[in-house]
Amino acid sequence: MTRELWDDEADRFDDEPDHGLADPAVREAWRVLLLGVLPSAPARIADLGCGTGTLTRLLTDEGYRVDGLDFSPEMIRRARSKVPEAEFVVGDAAEPALEPHAYDVVLSRHVLWAMPDPAQTFARWLELLRPAGSVVLVEGHWSTGAGLSAAECERLVRTRRAEVSVRHLPETAYWGKEIEDERYLIVSPR
Repeated sequence: MTRELWDDEADRFDDEPDHGLADPAVREAWRVLLLGVLPSAPARIADLGCGTGTLTRLLTDEGYRVDGLDFSPEMIRRARSKVPEAEFVVGDAAEPALEPHAYDVVLSRHVLWAMPDPAQTFARWLELLRPAGSVVLVEGHWSTGAGLSAAECERLVRTRRAEVSVRHLPETAYWGKEIEDERYLIVSPR
């Protein structure tokens, strides 16, 4: 998708329960899920493909230091309004213009699958991490045929990381509705 299409999407992006986290039960499900895999606050997190900053808001509220990056200037405008205390950059997640070796966690939700070269992008994301940094990916393989299967994403991560865990996320608590596609969490602690 082009930058203009994502800018147009920004107006309704938070309408999806898992994007806006407006439903307290969905927000709590994401909070519990992420806090269960992240290092303790105030760890520094790079939120790549941050959209309107919903996860940045959630994690900032928990005491994390979060820098968000998104391709869309309109998404970043909304993120800055939602989380004024965080740092946001307009940029391409395929080549994130963030400080190298500065982050405890690289976090991305539904972004890696859309990169032209996911393996090369992932290698660049790892350059953002401190030596003991973690990777937390929420990805999926959608009923439309788009996306990465959990097996594909796990193989990709294992090309560069030894420790990898996969947790499938079929529960409606995360999405605010029943889903028929494959959605999952990949965590690589180092």
